[in-house]
Amino acid sequence: MPRIPAQTSDGAPQESRELAKKMEKKIGKLLNIHAGMAHSPVVIAAYDGIAGAISKHGTFDARTQEAIALAVGNEDGCDYCQSAHTMSGKAAGFSEEETKAIRAGNIDFDDRLAAITTLAREAASNTGSVSEETWQGMLDAGWTEEERSEAFAHIAVNLYTNYFNHYAGTELDVPAAPELS
Repeated sequence: MPRIPAQTSDGAPQESRELAKKMEKKIGKLLNIHAGMAHSPVVIAAYDGIAGAISKHGTFDARTQEAIALAVGNEDGCDYCQSAHTMSGKAAGFSEEETKAIRAGNIDFDDRLAAITTLAREAASNTGSVSEETWQGMLDAGWTEEERSEAFAHIAVNLYTNYFNHYAGTELDVPAAPELS
């Protein structure tokens, strides 16, 4: 049972409604995560702020963004985000098997994605710290200084949503991610 229940965009506090309606329009429905965030204007605005900065200034394609989200969601054990990003990862061009490989940390189909998801996992599990070996893997895979810095914003927004889902007990309203063997 959710600790913070989902609500409609019209039922959200006045200060949250515009953002809730924006998210509802973008996705076609108000996802439970956003409906929970909308209970507090500061929570939904903080999420929208970082997501908006990534949208406006970010350089990563959808596949890279989804790979980071899947890796961080798996590392944090966030069932909601693994499920939502499995769905959006498929929309970005990944097969179901590739989404499972990303979540499991077994990427053998793209060296650049393997490097950035290794970095994302390690940062998520070590309060932002990454080993020199992992950093060198990013360099060896050809990630630029700007991209290595940008990765932090993508990791951070996923930590924010993962932690919110754990905190709020968000109920799944998207198809569940397939089990990993």
